[in-house]
Formats: sequence, structure tokens, C-alpha cells
Amino acid sequence: MSTEEDPFAKPSQQPPGQEPPQAPPPPGTSPYDVPGGTAADPLAGMPPLANRGRRLLARIVDALIVGIPVYAIMGAAFDNYDYGNTGASYAESVIYAFVYLAYQVTLLTRSGQSLGKMLLKVRVGMLADGSHPTTQAALKRESVYALSPIVPCCGSIFWVVEVLWCTWDRPYRQCLHDKTGQTVVVSAV
Repeated sequence: MSTEEDPFAKPSQQPPGQEPPQAPPPPGTSPYDVPGGTAADPLAGMPPLANRGRRLLARIVDALIVGIPVYAIMGAAFDNYDYGNTGASYAESVIYAFVYLAYQVTLLTRSGQSLGKMLLKVRVGMLADGSHPTTQAALKRESVYALSPIVPCCGSIFWVVEVLWCTWDRPYRQCLHDKTGQTVVVSAV
């Protein structure tokens, strides 16, 4: 029934000839979906995705920035350290993982970039709108990355699969830690 036929219908608040504003997409749908059920280009409006090589180098730089001081301090603190002691090695790995987690979450929530990402000109943004990751998103994202290797036995296998995920993921080239935090890594050039 149109408004002319229904005497109880509210009149339109829009001026004649102007389209009503679009409602936001329903929860759980991609902001890149368009009305009518067809998907728009999911990369439209986004900066270019970061090169996988630069992402890898940024992680290596960050691992060195965190690892060198952490292992130097632990080495100095435990000068009688037995390098054959598996329990001590595991403890070092756990300490390193939590320091790395704190480092990444702190920097990603401030600017979307760790020091390695700044150096290599890539940044992490929320998939929905490109903003800096929230603390919750950064914590989820970096927990999957930093803490999975310390799970005995299968943690390292999972970690390898999760970081390689971006080699076959389409269209955003996300690793599993990106999917967990609903983030994407883009070029910051």
C-alpha cells in the first residue's frame, strides 16, 4: 500500500526527488556489501594491502627489538644458566612471549604501528573502517601470534600455519591472527 492509499501512514520526511539515507549494514555483514545482494569490491576505498615481505621483515625487526633486551636481561640475571635445561628455556620463551604481546598491543592501539611496522611503512587497521585497533582487537590479534608458540608440542605447528595463512587468503591476505582481531595490514606509504 502506498502512502496515498493509507491514511494512517506517516508522510515522508525527505524533500521530493531526494533518496532516503542508507541504513547501516546489519550486524555480521561486511561494510563492503551493497544493497541487492551483490558484493562490491572489498578493497575499494582501502589503502593498498601491505606486501608480505615487508610484513615479515617488520615482524623480524620487532622480534629483535624485544628479544635482544629480554634475553640479555635474563642472561645477566641467571649467569649460572644451564642452556641444556628445558624448563629454563621454556620459561624464557614464556617471558619473551608476554613482553612481545605487551609491546605489540601497546603500540598497535596507539598508532596501528609497532617500531618494525613504522620502519617498513606498514600499519594495522580495523577491517571495518581502517581505524587503529582497539585494545581488545589488538589483544586478540597479538595473543594468537605471540602465545601460540608457547603451547607445548602443537603450538609451533599451529603458529607456522597461522602465519602462512596470508599466502592463500583472499581478498585481504590475512593471517589467522588478523582474522581473530578483525584487522588488515595495509601500506602506510
